[in-house]
Amino acid sequence: MFHSVPLRFQLVALQLAIVLAVLTAVGVVTIRMQEAQLRDAYKSRLIGVAESVARLPSVINAFGTPAPAETIQPIAEVIRQASNVTYVVVTDKFGVRQSHPNPEEIGKHVSTDPSVPLAGDIYVGTQTGTLGESWRVKVPIFDRNGAVIGSASVGVLESTLAADLYEDLPQLFGWLVCAALLGSLGAMYISKLVWRRIYKLEPEDIAALLETRDAMLHGLGEGLVAVDADGTVVLVNDEARRLLGVGEEILGSPATASLEPGIHRLLAAGSSTEELVLSGERILLGKVNAATVDGREVGKVLILRDRTELHAMLRDRDGALDVTQALRAQAHEFANKLHVVSGLLELGQQSKAVEFLGRSAADAGFVNRPLAAGITDDGVRALLIAKSTVCAERGIDIEVAEDSVCSPDGTDDVITVLGNLIDNAVDAAGYDSTVAVALAETAGGGRVLTVEDDGPGVPDAHRETVFEPGVTSKESDGVNTRGFGLALVQRVARRRGGTAVVSRSDLGGARFTVTFSTTSSNTITSHTVTSHTAGSAAAAPRRGRKPHGRRHWNGYERHTHPHHRR
Repeated sequence: MFHSVPLRFQLVALQLAIVLAVLTAVGVVTIRMQEAQLRDAYKSRLIGVAESVARLPSVINAFGTPAPAETIQPIAEVIRQASNVTYVVVTDKFGVRQSHPNPEEIGKHVSTDPSVPLAGDIYVGTQTGTLGESWRVKVPIFDRNGAVIGSASVGVLESTLAADLYEDLPQLFGWLVCAALLGSLGAMYISKLVWRRIYKLEPEDIAALLETRDAMLHGLGEGLVAVDADGTVVLVNDEARRLLGVGEEILGSPATASLEPGIHRLLAAGSSTEELVLSGERILLGKVNAATVDGREVGKVLILRDRTELHAMLRDRDGALDVTQALRAQAHEFANKLHVVSGLLELGQQSKAVEFLGRSAADAGFVNRPLAAGITDDGVRALLIAKSTVCAERGIDIEVAEDSVCSPDGTDDVITVLGNLIDNAVDAAGYDSTVAVALAETAGGGRVLTVEDDGPGVPDAHRETVFEPGVTSKESDGVNTRGFGLALVQRVARRRGGTAVVSRSDLGGARFTVTFSTTSSNTITSHTVTSHTAGSAAAAPRRGRKPHGRRHWNGYERHTHPHHRR
C-alpha cells in the first residue's frame, strides 16, 4: 500500500513528520526552559524578600516582647503587598505563626515542617499549606548573639507561576506555527525539486532502469570505461575488465594510475577517431566519446573492441598470400625451365639439357632450405622455412646459424617473438639483403634468439622508445595499425621474466635481443631472442652490401598473437 503512494507525496509526508517532531521537541524544551527561568527568577526574589524580613531590627526585637504578632504582622503585610508575593509568614523558634495573610492563622503552629530553617539552613521547594500548593523559601531569623529565634517564610502559589508561564505560551505557539508552515512549504518545494531531478521517476522505475542498464552494459561485447570530469574511473563493464585485465578495484581510482599509458593517452586526448592500443598482449581498437548531460560535458566514455583475433586472421591471410605468390613464381620459373629443356632435347643437345638441369637443381635449393639440426620445434622450423621461401623471391636471404638450438617449450611465445622480429628485419633491410637468425638455449632451460639485418639500423635516440606501442617510422592511413609488433615482443619477454633490447649489428643494421626464462620455474633464467644476429656462430658471414629499397627501422610486424602459426 505504501509503495503505491507517489514518491513526492512520501517525501512531503516524511519531511512534515520530521518538521512536526522537531517543532514539538523544541516547544517542549522551550516551555521547560521558560518554566525553569521563571522559577529561578521567583526564587531570587523570594530569597531576597525573606532575608530582608529576617534581618529587620523591628522583627528581631519583637520576639523579646510579650506579643510579637502585634509588631510583626503589619510589617509582614506591607512587605507582602510591596513585593507582590502570595504570603509572608514569620514564626518563632517553636514554629508558631506570628504573621499570616489570614489573621485567623496567627498563633497556630505551621502546617509544614519548620525544622530546616530553625536548624539555621535555607529551604527552597514546593509545599502545600493553608493557602494551597506554593513555591516557597524559608530562612532562619537570628538574634544579635547568632541564635535562631524564628523563621521567615515567603511563597508564591503554583497557580500564579503557571499563569505567568501561560501568559507567554501564545507567543511561543505562534512562532512554532510559523515555523511549521515554513517547514511545510520547504518540504513541498524540496520534494518537487527532488522529483524533477530524478526526471519524475518513481523508485521502482529507477530500479528497473538500473537493472536494465547493468544488464546491457555487462552484456555488451564491447568494453566500456567511463571517467568523470576529474579523470576518475566510474564505470567498467565485464568485457572491459576482461580486455584490460583489471578488477572491481579500478572503480573510484584515477585513470592515470589504473590504466595503461597508451589507453590513458587515448582517453585524455578525447579524439573521436578510432585508434589501436595495446593492453597486455591484446590489440584493442579504442574510441573516445564525450559524455554530456544537458549539453554539459561530465566525463568521457572509452569504447574498446578486441582486434587480436582479427589481426591473427589478417596475419594468416598475408602469410597465405605470400606463400601463394612464391609458389606461383616458382611454378612459372619451372615452366620456363621445362620449355628450355624441351627445346634442347628437340635440338638434340642432350648434354646441354643435362647440364641445364644440374644448374637448375642447384639454384632451387632455397625451396627446401636446410635448417640447423638443433631446431626441433616444428612450429619454429615451419616458420623459418616459410619465411625463407617468401623472402627468397624478394632477394632476401634468411641465414640460420648452424649451431642454433630450439626445442619445444609448450608455448608459442618463441614463434610470436621470432616472427615479429624477422618481419621487422625484412621490412628494414629491403630488397637484396641479408637477415641472420640465431637461437640458443642456456643450461637452465632459457633461450637466446638473435635476429639482425644489414639495414639502416635503429638510431640511438630511438632505442628506448622503439618498444613503446604505436612507435613506428612508417606512415599509416586511417586507423594506426603499425608499431605494435616490437611492443608485443617486449611484453612477451617481460611476461617470461626476460628482456628485449636493440643494439648495432655487425651487419651494419639493427640487432634485437630478447631474453626468456623457462615457463616451468619461478626462477628467472636467461632466454634471449635477438633480432639481427646475436654474436655467436649464429652470425652468418656478411655478404656484400647491396642497394636497398625503401627501409624503416620499425615497421608494422604481423606476428601479434601468441597462437601464430605459418
